[in-house]
Amino acid sequence: MPHQLTVTLTNDERTTLETFIHRGKANARTLTRARILLKSAEGWSTSALVAAFDVCEATVTNVRKRFTQGGLEAVLHDKVQQHRRSALSGLQTAHLIAIACSPSPDAHDHWTVRLLAQKAVELGFVTSISPNTIHEMLKKNELKPWQHEHWCLPSVGGEFVAAMEDVLDLYEEPYDPQYPTICLDEKPVILHADVHPPVPVEPGKPERIDYEYERKGTRNLFVMVEPLAGWRHVEVTMQRTMQDYARVVRFLVDEVYPHAEYIRLVQDNLNTHTSAALYETFPPSEARRILQRVEFHYTPKHGSWLNMAEIEIAILERNALSRRLCRVLAVETERNRQRRGIAWQFTSRDARVKLERLYPVKERMLD
Repeated sequence: MPHQLTVTLTNDERTTLETFIHRGKANARTLTRARILLKSAEGWSTSALVAAFDVCEATVTNVRKRFTQGGLEAVLHDKVQQHRRSALSGLQTAHLIAIACSPSPDAHDHWTVRLLAQKAVELGFVTSISPNTIHEMLKKNELKPWQHEHWCLPSVGGEFVAAMEDVLDLYEEPYDPQYPTICLDEKPVILHADVHPPVPVEPGKPERIDYEYERKGTRNLFVMVEPLAGWRHVEVTMQRTMQDYARVVRFLVDEVYPHAEYIRLVQDNLNTHTSAALYETFPPSEARRILQRVEFHYTPKHGSWLNMAEIEIAILERNALSRRLCRVLAVETERNRQRRGIAWQFTSRDARVKLERLYPVKERMLD
């Protein structure tokens, strides 16, 4: 058995170690070394330290050796590792970044580390290079050529901000039952049913749902929400047609708000969301009667986030539509009973500051 190094601490060193351990702000490995050193000075044997701190003998020996050679500083702080020389020069790295940011070869969906290594050798930037070196270069430069995102790049201008501010100003108005504000949106869904019943949750086991399902067709959900009153309704239809939309508008006018002067309907620019849909569905006199009690407010194109019905749809997706058997009615009933409203905070004033880049003409700053 190798000779056990003797550890002797001064009063100041002991105080420093005790304070360091008491604060507990270092990582677990460093705190363990400090405790081993303190107990070694109290005369604990190597075997006792191994059992107490669940470490190997080499760790105990190494702590004592570090203290003997470098004092407390060597025990409480790890050595700063020498920076390894990069396998790639700055110019080689720049060339590789340029390749990774270029279109991938025709026969491949994206650049891989092996493809990049082959291309670098082919172009003569390096004589040879390992895929691991390529991986480290990509990681260091936060490049992920195998990933891509779908993104909407709208063309915004006066038309966009005009529609945006119209909706935002409407949201700022106080609640008035004579002129209720209703947000309307649609959501197509695919209906699935379980072939085998799910296995309920058990201690230590999550609910288990069989991968096999039975398709039950599709439906369209018209989601209506009055944010300030805490009311919502989901109308389920077989299709998404002009006639379905027109009937929903008549439902709002005649059944939900029969005593209102008119309703203010916030909706997107879907091709069926027009006043023409009512003339395609009802006689002219009936269509005109309904339209005289509706004021349309359209969100800008690519601005669906301005429609609060999107928030309600997200809640439905989380609580009902994520299951194979949709529980839309249950969610609607519960939220209506609790009068769950939507507190919209974003205003036109906020938009002119946070979305200033969208405005064709900027607001003049007052001196």
